[in-house]
Amino acid sequence: MKKIKYCKRNMKNGLKPVYKAMKDRYPDIKQKKTDCLGNCKTCKLECFVVVKSKTVSAPSPDQLYKRLKKMIG
Repeated sequence: MKKIKYCKRNMKNGLKPVYKAMKDRYPDIKQKKTDCLGNCKTCKLECFVVVKSKTVSAPSPDQLYKRLKKMIG
């Protein structure tokens, strides 16, 4: 995992702590905030990020953080 992309609109759903925690714990992974990632249906329903062109989503920021940590290993 080299880069995680965040939708700025989805950041309002509580992703800021996830962004900060990932930055602190994994400083070697690049993180990018983008205005819109084009996943509007997912964005309205749950928290998500894009990793290697794949959407990773979860119902809550905590669960998304756990999924990301699991992916990293």
